[in-house]
Amino acid sequence: MLRLNLTDLTPASFILNGVPGLEDMHMWISFPFCSMYVVAMVGNCGLLYLIRCEDSLHRPMYYFLAMLSLTDLVMCSSTIPKALSIFWFHLKEIGFEECLVQMFFIHTFTGMESGVLMLMAFDRYVAICYPLRYSTILTNHVIAKAGLATFMRGVMLIIPFTFLTKRLPYCKGNIIPHTYCDHMSVAKLSCGNIKINAIYGLMVALLIGGFDILCITISYTMILRAVVSLSSADARQKAFSTCTAHICAIVFSYSPAFFSFFSHRFGGHTIPPSCHIIVANIYLLLPPTMNPVVYGVKTKQIRDCVIRILSGYKDIKSTKSHSV
Repeated sequence: MLRLNLTDLTPASFILNGVPGLEDMHMWISFPFCSMYVVAMVGNCGLLYLIRCEDSLHRPMYYFLAMLSLTDLVMCSSTIPKALSIFWFHLKEIGFEECLVQMFFIHTFTGMESGVLMLMAFDRYVAICYPLRYSTILTNHVIAKAGLATFMRGVMLIIPFTFLTKRLPYCKGNIIPHTYCDHMSVAKLSCGNIKINAIYGLMVALLIGGFDILCITISYTMILRAVVSLSSADARQKAFSTCTAHICAIVFSYSPAFFSFFSHRFGGHTIPPSCHIIVANIYLLLPPTMNPVVYGVKTKQIRDCVIRILSGYKDIKSTKSHSV
């Protein structure tokens, strides 16, 4: 009888309401979201193409960058197309199972993003502190195993989210004041006990975010010690310059994450819900948009490859025009 009641209290679908309080502004909000999404798709696909086709980029640093680009593509594609369909076509309905799948992909790949940034910090640590052993420490086999372990960590920690959410009875309606299915946004519609969901969500955030931030901090502490000990100012500047793009990626990824995390817990009554939702979307959209731009501008090898490809394309066009 209990099983029947729980089945009756499981909705067939949810309604994603977009940005609460700013429904009249949805069309205007969609333009920056769409622009950033296009830049993210073009930039990350371009990076993946360059890393695959250019032999000079077949190095550990760029393999980790390829992981980051692939993660960014999945992360923003899990949410933004649905958000744009809400803003443009008012297609707010999402099936219960589809909502759980979206939740799984969002949380798995945000965890993957954090893990890849941690691996990239370790890559910079090895490159600066052990330059002569760089290629022997970070072999292709080690990189593949590290990437797989990071992905499996996210999968194993996020799978319980779907089961914890699916088991809940839902009797507070089916309207989610969000643009995507976030774990706690869905759980709050339940009339059951969601304490386990909240505790497990906090535990996962600490296990993934806390661990990765600790490893990044340790890596950069060791890098700073190694760089400061260098006698030449040019050598110090060159060593720091190799870390600039990665530091920017960390800032773009963790800044909106920290704001969203702390504002939910300590600023829930002072910060309007619309601000929470917009920041939650920026958290998933800003890193995929900015990472290719930052790495393209700050990394000389990538910049040189792009210039060579563009100049080759111009030469082909000029040759065709002369032949005509």
